[in-house]
Amino acid sequence: MTNAFPPNQQFRLAARPLGMPRHEDWQFHEEAVAEAQDGGIVVKVLYLSLDPAMRGWMNEGKSYIRPVAIGEVMRAGGLGIVVASKSPRFQEGDYVVGGTGVQRYWSGPADDKTAAFTRIDPALAPPTAWLNTLGMPGMTAFFGLREVGQPKAGETVVVSGAAGAVGMTVGQVAKKMGCRVVGIAGGEDKCRFVVEQLGFDACIDYKAGPVHAGLKEHCPQGVDVYFDNVGGDILDAVLTRINMKARIVICGAISQYNATSQVKGPANYLSLLVNRARMEGMVVFDYAPRYAEGVATLAQWMQEGSVKSIEYVTEGFERFPEALLMLFEGRNLGKLVLKVAEA
Repeated sequence: MTNAFPPNQQFRLAARPLGMPRHEDWQFHEEAVAEAQDGGIVVKVLYLSLDPAMRGWMNEGKSYIRPVAIGEVMRAGGLGIVVASKSPRFQEGDYVVGGTGVQRYWSGPADDKTAAFTRIDPALAPPTAWLNTLGMPGMTAFFGLREVGQPKAGETVVVSGAAGAVGMTVGQVAKKMGCRVVGIAGGEDKCRFVVEQLGFDACIDYKAGPVHAGLKEHCPQGVDVYFDNVGGDILDAVLTRINMKARIVICGAISQYNATSQVKGPANYLSLLVNRARMEGMVVFDYAPRYAEGVATLAQWMQEGSVKSIEYVTEGFERFPEALLMLFEGRNLGKLVLKVAEA
């Protein structure tokens, strides 16, 4: 019997990058789509989520998740449509989100724990929002801020990477919680986007001058919660302005992901001691049993118009290597999504 699907195109990890990923670090591969077995499904990938964490997954060494193996399809979250099903869990035509990997089709058991597919309601929000505010970035922001940052009304919350997927939702959730919100982003356009479209109280352009000066101007009462997506010098600058009992949420460190030398740690960490402050890392997978709670709350706020989900969509599966680099070149406003196919 002839396979009903065109060849599956994949990007596999060919080598572990030193610094920025290069074309030589990827292998473009084609193979037949495996047909659905009993209990299995085939998912046609429509959109891929491009996230800074993907750079860390390419490195060897112990982390919160095993590294992508050489020769393995690159790990990525995606949204797709079930095009074949021999499982009672999903029907053909269901829209799902999960760990599709960087490929045009995913095939395997419907209950595969790595893919962890979940059916979504495309009528509740646009498809790309399910990879942003209603997806992993939104869950990271929602639980990272509320559970780890624990902001209280009237406090000052600072978030770096404010124009990116996680940062934009952190700021909007903090506003919902009655906080003063100050973003840190690179460039006039991003800062304007953060204030005018997302409703932050202020935004510091780290490319225009010292972050210290911006924090002094926009956080006159100091910083109570800092949600860190970038690490490096910006983390150090914020540590000089934290208040007593401040909370620092370590979510990511995009400034360090492509470093070829040792990761730069915080030089001003003694500020944590002086201010009896807390710095805590957060990994979104720890909150997986509660995702439905986060989705329900954020979807309600989106429908009310008080939280926006803004995606920067670039097209063309074959452009994946270049599209991924956009994250580290700071070229996207909002969540970076790669459109792979029409439904």
